[in-house]
Amino acid sequence: MKRFFKILFACLAIALILFQFYPKPAKNEEAIVTSQHITAVHQVPANVESILKTSCYDCHSNNTEYPWYSRIQPVALWLDDHIQEGKGELNFSIFGTYSIRRQYRKLEEINEEVKEGEMPLSSYTVIHRNAKLTDEQKLLLAGWTTALRDSFTANYPADSLIRKK
Repeated sequence: MKRFFKILFACLAIALILFQFYPKPAKNEEAIVTSQHITAVHQVPANVESILKTSCYDCHSNNTEYPWYSRIQPVALWLDDHIQEGKGELNFSIFGTYSIRRQYRKLEEINEEVKEGEMPLSSYTVIHRNAKLTDEQKLLLAGWTTALRDSFTANYPADSLIRKK
C-alpha cells in the first residue's frame, strides 16, 4: 500500500511538471486608459476610483495585476477563466461602449452586489485582503452608483433606462 502511494505521488508530480509546458493564456494587461474607460466617460471621484482599482479592476477591466502564482499551471488557466468571465459580466475598460440602458443596469448591479457582499468574491479576498470592502467603502460605492444612475434619469426618459419585464 505504501508503494502504491509513492507511485501515485510520483505520477502526480510528473503530471504537474509536464502541465507547466502547456501554453499559458495571454495576459490581460492594457497599459493605457482608453476613451471608453469608465473614468473617461463618467465622473469617478478619486476615492471611488481607488476602491475600484483595488477591489474590481483585476477581474473587471483590461488590466490585471498578476500575482506570482499566476505563472503556475493550472492556476494560470483558472485565473484566465475567472478574468474572462468577470470581464464578460462587466468591463470598466469598455464601459463607455455600453448602451445607456446597459450602463444604468450595470450600475444597479454593482450597487446590489456590493451591498449584499457578493462582490468582490470571497475567493478573491482570501488572498487579496486589501480588496475586501469595509462598510464605509460599500456605502461610498453605493452612493456613487446611485448618484450616477440618478444623473442618467435626469438626461434620459425613465422608460428608456429600465428594462421591460
